Amino acid sequence: MQKKKQKKIILEKIFIEKPVAEGRCLARYKDRVILVEGNIAPQDIADLEVFKKKSNYWLARPTHIHQLSPFRQEPFCKHYGECGGCKWQHLRYEKQLEQKQQEVIDALERIAKIPFPEVKPILASLQTQFYRNKLEFTFSNNRWLSDKEIATGQIFEKNALGFHVPERFDKIVDIETCYLQDNFSNQIRNSLKDFALKQNFSFYDLKNHTGFLRNLVIRNTNTGEWLVLVIFAEKNLPAIEQTMRFLQERFPQITSLQYAINQKRNDSYYDQEIQVFAGRSYIRAIMEDLEFRISPKAFYQTNSEQAYRLYCVVRDFAGLQGDEVVYDLYTGTGTIANFVARKAKKVIGIEYVPEAIEDAKINSEINSIHNTQFFAGDIKDLLNENFVQKQGKPDVIITDPPRAGMHESVVRTILKLAPQKIVYVSCNPATQARDVAMLAEKYQITAVQPVDMFPHTYHVENILQMQRKVK
Repeated sequence: MQKKKQKKIILEKIFIEKPVAEGRCLARYKDRVILVEGNIAPQDIADLEVFKKKSNYWLARPTHIHQLSPFRQEPFCKHYGECGGCKWQHLRYEKQLEQKQQEVIDALERIAKIPFPEVKPILASLQTQFYRNKLEFTFSNNRWLSDKEIATGQIFEKNALGFHVPERFDKIVDIETCYLQDNFSNQIRNSLKDFALKQNFSFYDLKNHTGFLRNLVIRNTNTGEWLVLVIFAEKNLPAIEQTMRFLQERFPQITSLQYAINQKRNDSYYDQEIQVFAGRSYIRAIMEDLEFRISPKAFYQTNSEQAYRLYCVVRDFAGLQGDEVVYDLYTGTGTIANFVARKAKKVIGIEYVPEAIEDAKINSEINSIHNTQFFAGDIKDLLNENFVQKQGKPDVIITDPPRAGMHESVVRTILKLAPQKIVYVSCNPATQARDVAMLAEKYQITAVQPVDMFPHTYHVENILQMQRKVK
């Protein structure tokens, strides 16, 4: 028996109240909470189509906007609304900052539920365009066609090099101009795509896992150096040689030109062997008087200028006098550890990715920093009594976990170690607040500093200073 098609629910002329978490906006219909996704802004009046019903709220998208919000602005990118990035281009930057600040406050109030001081004004990004130092693009033989393109009935080029369409793993938006990275990145990407089309090289089929060209990674630094990594899905060495030679000759400005062959069914290249075709195996970034080497697999904050400001806040919140043992959890390539090392007696960095730890050690070595030690392993397993006996009990713990936050056992270990101070850096205020609720057993929040690392997105970084409670 054929399933009866459900009738669409359209809510007419709904007032949009305010932004909430995950880039949505809040509205109400009668006694129902509506969370609205898509091109919507606070104080819009819009018709909404409900696409999902939950017990305590409905999800909806706008179908028609009757009255535009005063907080709107014209999106600057032609790919807005199709590409998965920069979803807040239609919101004025000051409104973006206001919402990000409020998200931090809401998380601490509703999830942590402990007292905290007045939140410091969010550190706005010094650049709101061309601020990223790393982008990853995908080759695809199945380009996303807009409704306007489909309506013309014309035949379009099906190959694409760009970003994934939201919630569509198999569709790629072909990017002409991206405003996230220096325009040289656009030149590299567009030239490589044109070259590949002229050579009739096959673009990757994301469903059937076939094709020659798979991914393109472009990184740059504040020293003017560029790293380009091309990832192929077929071991066609003559064609690989031809492709890499084209990039080398067309763009002699590239400092590090590398490639990898990934024949797995997923795009992750962190377990793949990477070959240097030309130049060095890394590029250099400078922060104050420190040099950091960045290899293709290395983690480095993608907004360099804001990263420096964030690290300055971390160092300030740590308040080091020179005689402290510092543990830097989730140290990555040791950027924070090395940044604060000269103010500490000793810094211990822990990270689960072995390659990142090797980079951290190199970063200490090239900067003549001799009071750091780095260890690879799962923090919840590595951070035990035996480890602390060997390395010394921490006076200060700096922690910068991934979006999922810290494992509960890590939080319990921190409580057991009871350092005088904790500096908690997070890219997810919700999981940070969850962890803080546990830490409140022994700690109080003494400073809160949000940082905008990603303009035109709903993501916000937050730094907490926590002091051990006086008994």
